Amino acid sequence: MKLPVIKHLTNFIQENDEDYVLETIETLEALTEVSSLKDEELDVIGELISNMYGALEVHKTIKNGATQKEALNSFMQRVMGSIDK
Repeated sequence: MKLPVIKHLTNFIQENDEDYVLETIETLEALTEVSSLKDEELDVIGELISNMYGALEVHKTIKNGATQKEALNSFMQRVMGSIDK
């Protein structure tokens, strides 16, 4: 996951609508079923999906009253905490 990408997607969600990101996730998930995709291509799609889910989580935290900075920091702490375990 890349924080600058998640931040950019969070801004996109705030300016537009989270439905765009949800539909994009569904489209990318459907693409992963293409049997001719290479592992590297699947990795890229997986990274995009992860960043989009991250942005949705950050957006939810912002909707619950946190600032964008607080929401991003909290999300990344949770991610890093899950990696350390």
